[in-house]
Amino acid sequence: MPETRLNFKEMCAKFDVTPRTLRYYEYIELLTPDREGRARFYGPRELARMTLILRGRRFGFALEDIRQWLLIYEHEGTEAQMRAWLKLADKQLAELTEQQTQIEEAITELQALRDETAASIG
Repeated sequence: MPETRLNFKEMCAKFDVTPRTLRYYEYIELLTPDREGRARFYGPRELARMTLILRGRRFGFALEDIRQWLLIYEHEGTEAQMRAWLKLADKQLAELTEQQTQIEEAITELQALRDETAASIG
């Protein structure tokens, strides 16, 4: 079965990212497509990495954290990468929980102020 390869435009469309984003991910060495002349081609490795990058971004991880995590797999293997993932996930869960608390407090305060204002104007 032939290896799946996407060109630059196909990669942007598949992952719904801008060309600028894709070029930036290459610039900071998150992705390393095959090059043939000026054309770029993304194989299974790059597709998997892009999936992980976007998942990490959705969870709020910094690109540098994602880059370091991907490097662990290349240099130390799966188990080391999973251990690093657990540490990153625990840290991010704590940060998201704190943000959630702050948002809930802001909603409560805003609702109270809104209700006071509505009551004052009749």
